[in-house]
Amino acid sequence: MTMTTDRLFFSPGEVALIGAGPGDPELLTLKAAKYLRHAEVVLVDDLVNPVILEHCHPQARIIHVGKRGGCHSTPQSFIEKIMARAALSGLRVARLKGGDPLIFGRAGEEIEALQAQQIKVTLINGISAGLASAAAFGVSLTHRHCSPGVVFVTGHLKEEGTQPNWRALAESGMTLVIYMGLARASVIQQNLLNAGMAGHTPVGLIKSVTCAEERIVRTCLSLMCDTIQAEQFASPSVILIGDVLQAAEQLNKISAAA
Repeated sequence: MTMTTDRLFFSPGEVALIGAGPGDPELLTLKAAKYLRHAEVVLVDDLVNPVILEHCHPQARIIHVGKRGGCHSTPQSFIEKIMARAALSGLRVARLKGGDPLIFGRAGEEIEALQAQQIKVTLINGISAGLASAAAFGVSLTHRHCSPGVVFVTGHLKEEGTQPNWRALAESGMTLVIYMGLARASVIQQNLLNAGMAGHTPVGLIKSVTCAEERIVRTCLSLMCDTIQAEQFASPSVILIGDVLQAAEQLNKISAAA
């Protein structure tokens, strides 16, 4: 394979973990596009918009490695083996993930596996689905009048993994952004209610954020599971929980009245 590339920023044998953003190809960063143009091997997750692959070099080898919560996926060990083998053979490798690779993208495991073999790793952030969801709802996740902070939580947990401290989350007053939470929505709902979070706490559900098929629904914590079922919500979806949603709704009403 012969490709013209700028060796000053993308070295042979290097792996770039790249965030593709939430779906809208216009939200891809300039740096991500630059690295994709010079990558010789590109491993692509399922949630990456195919349009983004137009930034890849025509001669690049594209490898689709399905990774989606709750679905059959390419084994993580196999992905790491492909990346390492390509990098050790002197190729420039891009690992393209939906959203941001550092937020529930298993980047930690990949960084450790690659660095263990003395492979250079470059991290390129992308816009996470949680941040894009906030923009879609027109909310500030850290509105200073109703939220002291924001917490990103995964709903897709291993039994032996670290479990969220639901009581601490419920008592924190912070906005919760829950990824991959639909399959365990009933557990999440019950844990938060049991921890003392009010049933009327606003909840926002969003599917396929920034994409043409984007869907948004507002509900409350006590009705969250009923709403998911009634609206037939499916992955990929993000759940926002917190008073910032109510603040944004009130502002929208004031704007509409004006």
